[in-house]
Amino acid sequence: MTKRSEFERAKREARNAKVAEIESIWRAAVPRDTAADFDARVRAAKERGPLPPPPDMAPGTAPRPPRPGREPKPAKTEDRPRHGRR
Repeated sequence: MTKRSEFERAKREARNAKVAEIESIWRAAVPRDTAADFDARVRAAKERGPLPPPPDMAPGTAPRPPRPGREPKPAKTEDRPRHGRR
């Protein structure tokens, strides 16, 4: 459990009160049918829950493509014999 200082708790309570005040002002300015539609959509979204995680990528797939000009070098081929001491 995270311990919060008295200052942090007071700041959080003030912020929550300000948000509640702004929401009440917004509700007073919006027509009732629009507010009811909004409430229904919020309720439906909460009932639906969070979105499922995206499917895993295929094995061997890079997470993101390389930037232009930074493509990997092609693999070396053994078509030429190596030079050097034997």
